[in-house]
Amino acid sequence: MDNELIALDPEMLSDNVFRIINEDWMLITAGRPEKFNTMTASWGGMGILWGRKVCFCFIRPTRYTYEIIENSDVFTLCFFDDSYKSALEYCGSHSGRDVDKVAETGLTPVFGNDSGIYFKEARIVLKCRKLYYHDFDPGSFLDSRIEDIYPLKDYHRMYIGEIISCMKR
Repeated sequence: MDNELIALDPEMLSDNVFRIINEDWMLITAGRPEKFNTMTASWGGMGILWGRKVCFCFIRPTRYTYEIIENSDVFTLCFFDDSYKSALEYCGSHSGRDVDKVAETGLTPVFGNDSGIYFKEARIVLKCRKLYYHDFDPGSFLDSRIEDIYPLKDYHRMYIGEIISCMKR
């Protein structure tokens, strides 16, 4: 198989979304070449909203990526094969405020002309333009056990992004 990423319509993805998000995880990346951050996530989804192909992801306000994505119009979701699991574990357990995740993991950032930063090693890349955000409201939780996920009351912000490009290895 060719090692280069090729552009394709997101509808051509055949991967199981539940598996690649929940089990394989993804890196959410935002920013500009001079200041960007990435974080590991296992919550999110893809679908159609407002007649557009979209994805959605969730970031706590305590995460460094939150600060970066708030000041970005574009973010990426990168999915990797199993050989990169330790890099994703590192990116999920260390803050970009404290360490250089790229240097520590050996991942290679690719800087697009639209400020969409992704990683050369990814097998799937979704570049997304932010369309909407919404903060979780604990008053709307219908299952009281959800509150247990938030001992610090740092409720996630949901970001919905229109998929503006899709690439797959």
